[in-house]
Amino acid sequence: MTFVADIGEVTLRMAAFSGILALMAIVEALVPRRERVVSRGRRWVTNMAIIFIDSIAVRLVFPVAVVGTALWAEQAGFGLFNQMSVPGWIAGLIAFVVLDFLIWLQHLVFHKVPVLWRVHRMHHTDVDFDVTTALRFHPIEILMSVAIKMAAVVLLGAPALAVFLFEVVLNGMAIFNHANARLPLWLDRVLRVFIVTPDMHRVHHSILNRETDSNFGFNLSLWDRLFGTYVPQPKGGHDGMTIGLSEAQHTGPTQLVWTLLVPFRSLSRRPDVSRAHEDPATSKGQ
Repeated sequence: MTFVADIGEVTLRMAAFSGILALMAIVEALVPRRERVVSRGRRWVTNMAIIFIDSIAVRLVFPVAVVGTALWAEQAGFGLFNQMSVPGWIAGLIAFVVLDFLIWLQHLVFHKVPVLWRVHRMHHTDVDFDVTTALRFHPIEILMSVAIKMAAVVLLGAPALAVFLFEVVLNGMAIFNHANARLPLWLDRVLRVFIVTPDMHRVHHSILNRETDSNFGFNLSLWDRLFGTYVPQPKGGHDGMTIGLSEAQHTGPTQLVWTLLVPFRSLSRRPDVSRAHEDPATSKGQ
């Protein structure tokens, strides 16, 4: 962790984040999976503004954030692995997997608990699905997520380097699997055995409730398969499916103020309805 500390943990994370975001934006521009519903324009400005607001909120509320918490726990001797004689690489690997499961579980809980869904649904109001959707989380949810990860890191005594790598991988994978990028079908089939691909996660952003409540993973695809929440393809096909929430199919989600006020708006999840363009028989294909 010395090398990371010397350069600056925040600097390295931002460099990785920016580099992956730029790379996947180029890839999805060259080989898009779906046609856009709306132009980038205001939508990208809104989503970029949200990540800026989130970053400020985290720095104000949690100045040391998750990696700093791991360093503090190591120095103070708190946590499971800081009380045991376990090789660092083993402790790091276990911590990485446990943290990934925790993020999967947190995501599922935010869908199932009504008051938490009100916050999380801001992410799902995006009417398109691309790299900037990965940035679209309400500040309240981001702060709750950071607090949950900090608590888990302290309890585990997770090695700081493992926590740093987990944060970088999680952010990078979220950008990757939200990209509107067309992967060869054979490559998608191979990759999704191990990790969440764009086609796999796009199902989670379907307008159909039964598909929205599936494929909760951001990194490892194991958890959805293990707990029965895996849906391989959207009912309407990737070209024919509708992205977003049925109650937010308008220009509101492209506007920053409207988007930030979503947790406080009266948006009821509507029953799934039969839509011609979501019928597999009429879709443009998988």
